Amino acid sequence: MNTTLTLIEKLAREELIDMVPYQSARRLFSHGNSASGDTGQANNKVWLNANEAPGNGEYQISSKDINRYPDFQPDNLLNAYSSYCSLERSQILATRGADEGIELIIRSFCRAYQDSILICPPTYGMYAISAENHGAGIVKVPLQSSSQGMQLNLDGLQSQVGKVKVVFLCSPGNPTGNLLAKEQIIAAIELFKDSAIVVVDEAYIEFSPEQTSTDLLAQYDNIIVLRTLSKAFALAGLRCGFTLASKDIITLLSKVIAPYPISAPVAEIASAALSTDLEKMSLRVQNCNSLKATLSKWLNERDWCSEVFASDANFVLFRCINPQEKARIFASLVEKDILIRDQSKQMQLENCLRISIGSEQEITQLKEVLS
Repeated sequence: MNTTLTLIEKLAREELIDMVPYQSARRLFSHGNSASGDTGQANNKVWLNANEAPGNGEYQISSKDINRYPDFQPDNLLNAYSSYCSLERSQILATRGADEGIELIIRSFCRAYQDSILICPPTYGMYAISAENHGAGIVKVPLQSSSQGMQLNLDGLQSQVGKVKVVFLCSPGNPTGNLLAKEQIIAAIELFKDSAIVVVDEAYIEFSPEQTSTDLLAQYDNIIVLRTLSKAFALAGLRCGFTLASKDIITLLSKVIAPYPISAPVAEIASAALSTDLEKMSLRVQNCNSLKATLSKWLNERDWCSEVFASDANFVLFRCINPQEKARIFASLVEKDILIRDQSKQMQLENCLRISIGSEQEITQLKEVLS
């Protein structure tokens, strides 16, 4: 066995041996990593750590043609999303979640061991993980605190012009929760218009749809917008996302993506959700925003909470007064099988925890434990 491990270490890319993979919510509480020692299945657990929508989906699919490979980009899916986002089909690429879009962008624009991406921490961890996997460098320009929540450091971004190929902006941010100011996004696109692609990750945009950056696609050549059905559409298990860009960029990304990225059942369910379930999605967003406001107010009233971050997404980030209180709160919830996310290792987020907005019953359970 030792000989085999030595061989693997000898043959594998050196930087992957010690690389820490992205710790998804399920991965943290599965395969023996759960604090309660079980397998991490959803049974009896209250999952408030992955920014998923609460409740159960009700979908039926046809088994017709299941023996056939699906279309590269299913017509029903692209037509439905084109109608939803008001963009031409030629500007849309359906992917296995927005995560695949991130990988495609890095692989398409960054040469391994030569080019770099830029991220603005605290931010979504998969930008850096995907870059590491590809051998791309990672430049960090941290967000700055402001009256509008965490915002871009435009001076810091300007200093990196010409040094990076892709800039990742998350709006609304994860794990911060707030939108980036539209004028800042435009300023970033302008800064890099001749040297880098600016990616605006809008995984949570349905919770603040009026702030989308899709209108900028008609004005700039160097912008890509990422979307997903995992959050407001309550289809996280489906793994369906969209990359929105110019026709030329979509053509380029289509050369890199796998030949059959979207299975027929996924396309069928997603198309139905985009065509007939928009009212359900809207009500889901309204309920989430209402619960979020109530939870934020409740957290602000706790003596162990020193800060509640403004949120335009489906979660609330808050800061505890010290590491001991943070550990106590987290452990108290895990003991009752209520799982939230510890974000305290992220830059500028010391003693911070994040709560996904679940159902009213789940949020009530959480409050009862912490009371």
